[in-house]
Amino acid sequence: MNTAYIALGSNISKREEFLENAVASIDDHPEITVVLKSAVYETAPVGYTEQNDFLNMVIQIETSLPPLQLLDHCQAIEKELGRKRVVKWGPRTIDLDILLYNQENMRAERLILPHPHMQDRAFVMVPLAEVNPKVTIPLITKQADEILEDLPAEDVQSMRIWGRI
Repeated sequence: MNTAYIALGSNISKREEFLENAVASIDDHPEITVVLKSAVYETAPVGYTEQNDFLNMVIQIETSLPPLQLLDHCQAIEKELGRKRVVKWGPRTIDLDILLYNQENMRAERLILPHPHMQDRAFVMVPLAEVNPKVTIPLITKQADEILEDLPAEDVQSMRIWGRI
């Protein structure tokens, strides 16, 4: 079995419902088990800021799927839940990003592991460190909790616990 971490985000309409449906769809796959879920955090948008706040979370899964098949499944869920890729970093019903897959480093046209720039984003690192503070980020060779300490305090403090799914 392989261990992977997936970041989920939504900022359109029924945000909680999109997160719930995505987690359920991931867990429904016969070759995937959701092991841990972070709290849900409400965060301001990054990049394109003229949009609603996001709900973000991270899940840890166990899977026998290889990375690209896991990506295909995540993208199928995004499509099923109405994801439209119109504006880069723009509004979305659901965004599913594979952050880590075991300790693999992968650079393919469709997937880069570990997820690029994850270490710079509080909305990823706060829930990841909640799920597994000691997971090591390949290439950086730092644990999630260590990376969290390096992020700007105002970014981390702006994270608001919204609830749980």
